[in-house]
Amino acid sequence: MKSACETILNCIGEDPSREGLLKTPKRWAEALLFLTKGYSQTVTDVTNDAVFEEGMGGAEDMVVVRDIDIHSLCEHHMVPFTGKVHVGYIPRKKVLGISKIARIAEVYARRLQVQERLTREIASSLMSAIDPLGVAVVVECSHMCMVMRGVQKVGSNTVTSSVLGCFKNDSKTRAEFFSIINRK
Repeated sequence: MKSACETILNCIGEDPSREGLLKTPKRWAEALLFLTKGYSQTVTDVTNDAVFEEGMGGAEDMVVVRDIDIHSLCEHHMVPFTGKVHVGYIPRKKVLGISKIARIAEVYARRLQVQERLTREIASSLMSAIDPLGVAVVVECSHMCMVMRGVQKVGSNTVTSSVLGCFKNDSKTRAEFFSIINRK
């Protein structure tokens, strides 16, 4: 990776041997490995025995975690997009430690991504991990490929959602979730 970075620096007209750039290839390689660490993680890795049998279940028991910060790289330009994830689920018999919801979002955000797939992956993985009655995920992000290049529209956000199970089939449940995440 370091030699690839040196090649890139040469291609843009820089001198990789100049003082300010001497350690850049190593730093860039380390940063890229950190930003894509989701490839070496699984949902099972990050849930760490934090799935609990509660014997509950019922449409009135919604769990919502909102405003989870995420940072990812757009797979089309390898430029960052950042924003918030909001997740809701209705337990059937199992609940998940709430910090694990943020960790699941992180697993998928730390891969080259498109926001649409990221949203679906978070929702699908929660369904698989705890088999709830339903899951809803909303992701709101600002994409640097739109802000720094191309149309250069600062302040624009993209919102995606994925609703599964009872959130998809029951408009009242879906409306309750959206009402909760939109409270400020």
